[in-house]
Amino acid sequence: MPARVAVIGSGSFGTALAISLSEGGNHVHLWARREEAADVMRSTRRNPTYLPDAHICDNILITSDLETCVKDADIWVVATPSQAVRQVAEQLEPLSHEDLIVVSVAKGIENGTLLTTSCVLRDTLPRVPLKHIAVLYGPSHAEEVAKRVPTAVVAAAYDVATAERIQAVFMTPSLRVYANSDVRGVEIAGSVKNILAIAAGITDGVGFGDNAKAALLTRGIAEIRRLGMAMGANPRTFAGLAGIGDLVVTCMSGLSRNRYLGEQIGRGLTLEQIESEMSMVAEGVRTTASVHDLAKKLDVEMPITEAVYCILFKGKAPLEAVRDLMMRSAKHEDWLACEEE
Repeated sequence: MPARVAVIGSGSFGTALAISLSEGGNHVHLWARREEAADVMRSTRRNPTYLPDAHICDNILITSDLETCVKDADIWVVATPSQAVRQVAEQLEPLSHEDLIVVSVAKGIENGTLLTTSCVLRDTLPRVPLKHIAVLYGPSHAEEVAKRVPTAVVAAAYDVATAERIQAVFMTPSLRVYANSDVRGVEIAGSVKNILAIAAGITDGVGFGDNAKAALLTRGIAEIRRLGMAMGANPRTFAGLAGIGDLVVTCMSGLSRNRYLGEQIGRGLTLEQIESEMSMVAEGVRTTASVHDLAKKLDVEMPITEAVYCILFKGKAPLEAVRDLMMRSAKHEDWLACEEE
């Protein structure tokens, strides 16, 4: 059965998902924050700022009015930047109801509260049952989703029936969706990998090679796993699409905004210089601050995250941070036990 889906946020991924959902036979509304942006998308059926090469299907209703967007929707897809989820959800709260399914595709940890986006939604949408709150994460560049490049993601919900409902609605011949019940693990993996993508970009920017990148990815997934387990996640989640899958694509791809930002830092630019020229949000910057605080709060050792934090916010030179990482005290590799390293 076709679903009525409201995609809240017309950035690159929100736009790509709206296109995919429409082509899957669903009735789709797409919300743009600015009326000028909505006007351009309606008249040109393009999103020139975030996804210029993709055609937006004619049957997608594009609006800057939140109530119009979500009216009569069965499923809300929250596709705003992670730090904006609370503000938008608070505006949506009067329109929510107990039969609604809410899916977050925003990857990040909220500054200050240190909450994942599903927890922010639980806070702000009390009328929506916990079992109807879900996330959709995985290795899925918007540009490739819009081009119908074969892509696999994971839908995680507290209730398996909700995850399977999302699976059925989002599946297309080019988008494969797996169901999962470990919401916390999927969110931690999908959020922290953006920090590691910044680190991967830094290694590219300073001119390191494949050895450094391989070490970074491997030790990075160990950090993700340590934090996730401290928060009650299933360790097996981190070997899946939201873990290794998303980590690999984000750290290796030229389409990754976080990797690009890190690369520019490795080449000597400041964070302020890079962000001033980027039209899209690199979620890993704000998430680095949140995860740094979360690791301290939970007493979880995350040396790569600490290094990225010091580079971004303390002015530490990338080569100095790498040297300090390499010269840490000697450790045993005990992956299965996931002991502190």
